[in-house]
Amino acid sequence: MIADKKQFTLGALLLAAFCVVLVLIFLPLFDGQNALNYMDDLFNSISKGSAYYIDGLREEAKELAGNNIDLTLKLDDAAQADAMAPLFSKNGAAVATTGNDLEVKGDLGMILGGCLADADAMFANNGTALSDKYGCDEKRSMYNWWKALGAMDKALKRQEKFAESKFVTTVVKKGVECSYNYYGIEPQKISEQFLVVLIALVFYVVYTMWYGFAIMFMFEGWGLKLEH
Repeated sequence: MIADKKQFTLGALLLAAFCVVLVLIFLPLFDGQNALNYMDDLFNSISKGSAYYIDGLREEAKELAGNNIDLTLKLDDAAQADAMAPLFSKNGAAVATTGNDLEVKGDLGMILGGCLADADAMFANNGTALSDKYGCDEKRSMYNWWKALGAMDKALKRQEKFAESKFVTTVVKKGVECSYNYYGIEPQKISEQFLVVLIALVFYVVYTMWYGFAIMFMFEGWGLKLEH
């Protein structure tokens, strides 16, 4: 039995309206996208506008100029070693492959500077610069950098070059990974979309409370109450 029909009806109406809005959220009403995809793209675009660290990293890489390395990178297989050799040879290093080992000799500052130049091109959505340089898909080139620098990090640690290893890790996280993840996204400043962002955040809070009150009114109208 319904204890309070008015309250139960209010809760049911709120829940029905909530479901209607939920359906609308998943319809392609925003330039062919649903609301979730549209907002995801918007927040990715805004976050890209504040996630650029490459210029600073390139200045730090210059400080490593003249720091010569002689490393053996342990890779997964010979094909991977062959694929990654051009990353170093086209950025001033001497390379040689032996099975799944890639021997790299060169200036660490120059190598990382070349990597960051590639990352900068990717961040600017200029993938052609990488595909022309290495002769393969630009995202594959950045993935190869990610794998190669991971192997370089381990090789530097084996030689107890921990400061250099730490910087390589920073280049991977703030340069390679960042440019790869944001590739194809056009950056925007939050000031350009402030009203949209504000409406989205307010709607999120209200919509969450909307569902909670609908359930509460229905349960209370049904006669269910919490008691101590």
